[in-house]
Amino acid sequence: MAALEHITKINMKLIIAGLLVFFGIIFFVDLQPGKPEVTYTAAIALLMAFWWVTEALPIGITSFLPIILFPALGVLDGKAISNAYINYVIFLFIGGFVMALAMEKWELHKRIALKILSIVGGSPFRIMLGFMLASSFLSMWMSNTATAMMMLPIAFSVTAALEEVYGKGRMSSFAAGLLLSIAHACSIGGIATLVGTPPNLSFLRIFEIIYPGAPEISFGQWITFAFPITVMIFTFSLLLLYFTYRPKGKIKKLDKSFFRDRYKALGKVTAEQKRVFVLFVTLALLWVFRADLNIGFTTIPGWSSIFKNPKFLNDGTVAIFVAMLLFVVPSTKKNEGLVGWKIMLKIPWHIVFLFGGGFALAKGFIDSGLSNYVGGLLSGTKDMSPVMLVGTLTALMSTLTEFTSNTATTEMMLPIISGLATEIRVNPLLIMIPVTLAASMAFMLPIATPPNAIVFGTGKLKMIQLIKTGFIIDIFATIIIVLMTIIWGTVIFDIDPTVFPDWAEQTATIIKH
Repeated sequence: MAALEHITKINMKLIIAGLLVFFGIIFFVDLQPGKPEVTYTAAIALLMAFWWVTEALPIGITSFLPIILFPALGVLDGKAISNAYINYVIFLFIGGFVMALAMEKWELHKRIALKILSIVGGSPFRIMLGFMLASSFLSMWMSNTATAMMMLPIAFSVTAALEEVYGKGRMSSFAAGLLLSIAHACSIGGIATLVGTPPNLSFLRIFEIIYPGAPEISFGQWITFAFPITVMIFTFSLLLLYFTYRPKGKIKKLDKSFFRDRYKALGKVTAEQKRVFVLFVTLALLWVFRADLNIGFTTIPGWSSIFKNPKFLNDGTVAIFVAMLLFVVPSTKKNEGLVGWKIMLKIPWHIVFLFGGGFALAKGFIDSGLSNYVGGLLSGTKDMSPVMLVGTLTALMSTLTEFTSNTATTEMMLPIISGLATEIRVNPLLIMIPVTLAASMAFMLPIATPPNAIVFGTGKLKMIQLIKTGFIIDIFATIIIVLMTIIWGTVIFDIDPTVFPDWAEQTATIIKH
């Protein structure tokens, strides 16, 4: 699950520069005569984008701008825009994060990682496979920043043992590859679930805001679609990294007892770890099988159908239910649950506010007509084939997110993408889903993702090493996302590339009037 650095510093020069651009647009630009709200929304969006990208202010604070500026400029009612900051997607994130923090508190994540390595580890290839499996699996459910930080000490101990046996010179290249494998696996694993990375959650809510009449996208649907993509990119990255950074000369297997000893050093599995693990598995199963699950050749009925109003239940409901159980289920300490209120202080609230700011901005884009205005400017893409259209937009997003926050970029781009879909009469899901996935596929630069920054910060990697393999993985990931969207996504999400669906038509009609 991607996370942003919690920045507390401010940059007054950048704050003033952003305000000058904002007021310049307000007073000297008229994008659509007779509709000043289009220009006002563009000014707000550019100000937020500038402050988000430059981090002139803490990202969470910048996210409050819609609450002030939309009502002040007469674009949206203050009550309506405030509602964007609290919804089931926010609770889905909070509930999922409480589970991740519970796993960290009782060191269940470390036990899972070492267990995987003790089963898989041995040869250099299997060691890299083990690290990537552990990193990607954990990142499907918890912060990829925390996952990367946890895996680093284990990686250092493994490389130190290998260097001791075979010499530092022979293992230096493999050590670099191992660090890169951790960073990349954290990003790759995150796209498999709705809670794995913030852009996925941003997409879920923004899609619902723009298209309230559209069919629900459930956790089960998403993992059925995205998990095969994760497996393909994972396999390619593993092979590329291993053959690029494999040890020099012939290397014997590292005895599996190396990982087993470290696993045993954790002691016996505690009662708390067992209880958290049971709740973790329960959460995953409830998410996956809540709604009817279409897997192409058959449909698995969801458990929510046993209730009177199945649609009243959503993935946020499930997340908060299991999060509450973590407070209720007792630990071995007297009168204490598995987690206490202090754990809520560790939730990255700046990301919660970033979500809210993005959702508010999306509502402004739609209600003001700005999304349709920008979509009209891009209407030349209507002559492209579906594959070319999806490929172009996916590649654009993959490039942008190398330099900017993937969550902020997603929340800026999706309303524009929806306007483009309306303008060229294509199913919005066909282009919104791959663009969302591409936001997390940034492997080239240290600034692209927190895991990249963490492994680069060890001082054991050169920039060229990150770029060399990252560029190739970027290209491969883009191709796989495009092809799987066209081949598999159209089945899972019932997309006909040639038909503009009725639920999208309803939104287009409302905006016009």
